[in-house]
Amino acid sequence: MRRSALRPLRCFYTPNASIAPRNGNVLRPWYRSYSSHALDTTSSSSDQKWSHPPSTATVTDDEIADLTNKHQHPLSLADLVKHGRPPLPSEALYSSANFTLSLLPIRLAHRIQALRNLPFIVVSNPSISNIYNNYLHSLSTLLPWKHRHIANLDAEIRFTSVLAELVQTHQDTIPILAKGFLECRRYISPQEVTRFLDTHLRTRIGTRLIAEQHIALHYSSLPHFDPGASPTPCPEHPSFIGVIDTALSPSAVVDSCAGFVADICELKYGVRPEWIIDGEPDTTFAFVPMHLEYIVTELLKNAFRATVENGRNREPVVITIAPEPADAGPPDVTLHPPAADKGAFRGDAIKPLDDNAPGVTIRIRDRGGGIAPEVLPNIWSYSFTTFSEDDDVPGSSLDNNGDAGVDALGVISAANGGGSSIAGLGYGLPLSRAYAEYFGGGIAVQSLYGWGTDVYLRLKGVGKIDDTVG
Repeated sequence: MRRSALRPLRCFYTPNASIAPRNGNVLRPWYRSYSSHALDTTSSSSDQKWSHPPSTATVTDDEIADLTNKHQHPLSLADLVKHGRPPLPSEALYSSANFTLSLLPIRLAHRIQALRNLPFIVVSNPSISNIYNNYLHSLSTLLPWKHRHIANLDAEIRFTSVLAELVQTHQDTIPILAKGFLECRRYISPQEVTRFLDTHLRTRIGTRLIAEQHIALHYSSLPHFDPGASPTPCPEHPSFIGVIDTALSPSAVVDSCAGFVADICELKYGVRPEWIIDGEPDTTFAFVPMHLEYIVTELLKNAFRATVENGRNREPVVITIAPEPADAGPPDVTLHPPAADKGAFRGDAIKPLDDNAPGVTIRIRDRGGGIAPEVLPNIWSYSFTTFSEDDDVPGSSLDNNGDAGVDALGVISAANGGGSSIAGLGYGLPLSRAYAEYFGGGIAVQSLYGWGTDVYLRLKGVGKIDDTVG
């Protein structure tokens, strides 16, 4: 479980290096000028005089334009594991930090620009304006590192503190955005919302993964080995490289998630659905466990609820694990530190995921009656709804038969309310697809209305990993 509170980064050599509190200044909304003194400022010309960089720097229009003109390179899992298997030596850790620094500012600037491109009345909404200001703040904390090359432990520790704050700042971005779009649904079309959120989710997935990967490598490497102190997930297991499990068992994840969802069903309906895992359950591949857990949980919610509500409790949900054949030509991934010249804001060496990277297909088959034909075309829309604009946001959800409920935005925006997660049934699909497609996978749905539904989840891994660095 992710910790809700940040803990200080610890290193015996620099006891004062801890996560700095967020700047108290309020960032101005996007429609005001923030190019001068919106944040604490320090001239870049004084870079050589810093003993440590300032905590924030001015975010100017020119700075955002410069960053958004840079290509936002696709990211692959291979990029995240190539620094080596923990514990990393210092030089590999510095390379990981500089690699992270080369990517994040560009991604943040692209999201700032995307928010600016929304209609004025939408970005004026308090929730969406809040997210915009959060992105401005996070970019302001990275800009002081723009012309620096991280080459010592003190700088790496302080940079990791910046990453930890960034992750915490954007913890609730999706529910807050969903709330804002719900409140603005009269002023922006469902198609625009879906298009914006699809792009935003994919960028956010990569941004968080890049930051959390380095934080995990930091805490699992010398000289500050302390996985338990990490403010983000940092599994202490030989098969993990940061947050990536190089020997992830899909069947184990499915079994764990199925047990969790079955508990929810039993609590809500008094019935505990059954499930069977077949195919090749001994399959393992390299992937991000958190991503797989989220996707599988959402898909099983759909299958289990449909099964229960269709009166098919005695029909088990069948989950088939199907690894791609060995002759698919998976690329070898050699773990070694990257070139030392990978400094700040350089992402030219990042390659998209090789289409031949090995992966796994997971089929989830239920006898829950299928999806109504009039509902099926809308299952990927965040703003598909059956209530009128004059209604209050309801608390129920749309079931497989298309009965009255709430759109995906309502479910997502209520995600922090602590309600039963079964209420989100049917609305994890667009979010799950974003996670699946990020590394070249995908989700396909085949519905036999009146019978049941097959969902195919395809995921791509890293490839064969050759350990050349201990």
